[in-house]
Amino acid sequence: MSDALALVDAHHHVWNLDLRPQPWLDEPGHEPLRRSFSSRALRSAATRPIAGRRLTRTVVVQCITSVPETHDLLALADSDPLVGAVVGWADLTSPAIGDVLDELRARPGGEYLRALRHIVQDESDPEWLQQPAVERGLRAVQDSGLGYDVLIRSHQFPQAIRLAERLPELPVVLDHAGKPPLARRELTDWSKQLRRLARHPQVHCKVAGLVTEADHEKWTVDDIRRVWDVLLSAFGSDWPVCVLAGGWNRWAATVEELLDGCSATEIHAVLAGTATAFYRLTPVPTKEGTPCS
Repeated sequence: MSDALALVDAHHHVWNLDLRPQPWLDEPGHEPLRRSFSSRALRSAATRPIAGRRLTRTVVVQCITSVPETHDLLALADSDPLVGAVVGWADLTSPAIGDVLDELRARPGGEYLRALRHIVQDESDPEWLQQPAVERGLRAVQDSGLGYDVLIRSHQFPQAIRLAERLPELPVVLDHAGKPPLARRELTDWSKQLRRLARHPQVHCKVAGLVTEADHEKWTVDDIRRVWDVLLSAFGSDWPVCVLAGGWNRWAATVEELLDGCSATEIHAVLAGTATAFYRLTPVPTKEGTPCS
């Protein structure tokens, strides 16, 4: 598969409820997600091309604070050529975080671990990322050659900005563009804070999850365009969570419309280039010159 035709979904989730519960699915409004989702299901859902590109590679991202879940994701990456990288979880506050990272990378599929993530959006401490134990853990992540996915809500931007200031060598990607309050249409402060964070060269941003911050039933392309024009980011669907607001193919159609007028270089950066560089994705495996399905 030519790199010029690559389409990377930089943010998607899988879970098997028979193997590992997902307590967050008990929250009201998540009823459509209360079933298992596999990478095969994503293949079936992601049928719409974007700018002539079809899905070639994905980054699978943790959902719960569980090292065993990360084991599952690494095993999936080891067995499924669609999955090019894993964003896992480990306890950043643990004095043994370095040993845990070494153990994860020594497992089958461990070479696909490219970043860690914690559900900071659920932490009540407004300086959670600045706790000495957390910062020590993030330095271990940096020393291991891994990146960090920052999952915050829009009011938590100061934490992410301080993280970027204090750890300039740690590659950081902002998940879901910092969850702009699209449904409330209150974007002034979000835009100001996003631009402050974007001044740091080690920081990247994902547009995955924007539709779930908008009105699930009534959002339009123009709603998304209000934040799209602020962002310089990599493409990601947040599948299957985006099912709540229209699904993968509607998001793909929205991305294609938003790309109208962009240069070829910009289109490639959004659809594949930025995610490929940040997560160090390798070329799609082939057999006798034929791309994997």
